[in-house]
Amino acid sequence: MRCDCRATFYVLISLAVHCGTATAAELRVGLAVADITPPVGFPMAGYYHERLAEGTIDPLKARAVVFRGDTEQAAWVVCDLIGISADLSRAIRSRASEKTGIPVSHIVVSATHSHTAPDYTKELVRVLDKSNPDPLRAGYIEKLISGPAEAIVRAHATAEPSVLQAGSAVQQIPVSFNRRFVMRDGSVRTWMNLQNPDVIRAAGPIDPEIGLLAIRSPSGSPRGIISNFALHLDTVGGMKWSADYPFFIEQTLRKTIGGEVVSLFGTGCCGDINHSDPSRRERNKSDFIGNAIGDSIAGQLDKLKTLDSANLTVKSRVVSLPLQEATREEIAKAIQVVDAARRKETVDFLEHVTAYKKLMIDQLRRREPYANTEEQITWGLSRQWAGIGESLPVEVTVIALGQDVAMVFLPGEVFVELGLAIKQASPFRTTMVVELSNCVETIYIPHRAAFAGGSYEVTNSATQPGSGEMLVEAAVSLLREAATPVVPK
Repeated sequence: MRCDCRATFYVLISLAVHCGTATAAELRVGLAVADITPPVGFPMAGYYHERLAEGTIDPLKARAVVFRGDTEQAAWVVCDLIGISADLSRAIRSRASEKTGIPVSHIVVSATHSHTAPDYTKELVRVLDKSNPDPLRAGYIEKLISGPAEAIVRAHATAEPSVLQAGSAVQQIPVSFNRRFVMRDGSVRTWMNLQNPDVIRAAGPIDPEIGLLAIRSPSGSPRGIISNFALHLDTVGGMKWSADYPFFIEQTLRKTIGGEVVSLFGTGCCGDINHSDPSRRERNKSDFIGNAIGDSIAGQLDKLKTLDSANLTVKSRVVSLPLQEATREEIAKAIQVVDAARRKETVDFLEHVTAYKKLMIDQLRRREPYANTEEQITWGLSRQWAGIGESLPVEVTVIALGQDVAMVFLPGEVFVELGLAIKQASPFRTTMVVELSNCVETIYIPHRAAFAGGSYEVTNSATQPGSGEMLVEAAVSLLREAATPVVPK
């Protein structure tokens, strides 16, 4: 069946490409991939206790795309990591910019949010501070910086004239579910099952759209597929490295349209979305999810619209998101909770989450934090943002291609409602919204109403209510700027 689909795909794409304009084919696009798999024994991310990796299920990669227009350049590298710390973002972007000439503000580093990826922030700070890091771990940190940076450099060097086609697919097979639920007492709780008699309804929607951008040579052969879908990555588990379900998306696309096609998956706004179907106890596995999404993408590729114009526009803005407070009393309690958890005593989960967050906020807000932060936490440490003050200077970036396609990049784990609001207000036919870009220190970014409901994601947010709406306002403003034609003087 897939062989027939591939033959049909090539015929239809060849016809569509040759009907496109010369302007669309003049944009040069480069693609490159680098391996960023850590060694066995490196700490794993995703939870609140140390886990040391025991092997590899599938490799972790950094996948880069570079757009080179007549006057503008832009790069996006997406990494199989749980998040991109501000320190890592700066290191990768600075190195890539120095070697390519692409402005730092035009380079975006995103994470897919795999929970079977490295917990690297503490080791990164030690390397940057040159504070006697472990040699094995320090060696990986250099790989973690150089891999994505060199992928951008190679994509830049090998950029070639390309034709772009865009559109979207709808994920018909249910793989994503809102994980927050309104309870009978009016509260909101995460990770409920519909068999619970106190569950009234899901607290929010999902986003079933898969945003798509196909990159092809002028002859029509596929080079890369950019996809964007709102679904949390935590479907593997265990003690081995894995890229989670995006690995299976790429495998499915390669079986369908070509063995070397590069699949760049941008995680959509899914702070309140996961893969657990509340109507049943069994959870979908990573291969089922990735294959289902991959099939949805492949089935839509011959229906994508060739861009009439691929003029490149890049817009970026710094948004100061206000941090929550962490008082001296709260930090004293947080240290007690974290110490008790380290001793393997029974600790309430949300109390542990709160304690960890407060310790992070303490070192972000104060040049002389109340706690010796490095002794208390691993992920969440920051070198460049330590003591930054009352707000985080996060970036919102838009990369637009002609009048048809825009990619919006946001920090943190953003609620789906906020991503939908950006899409609904966007003047572009295809708008992809990618979270976890250039910084993860915000942790979750709920919408304002979610703070009234509470539960896990609100507990695990570092910024104040209204921060999500600030990102939406910035993104929509940048989209409107990108969509406004420049009138020659």
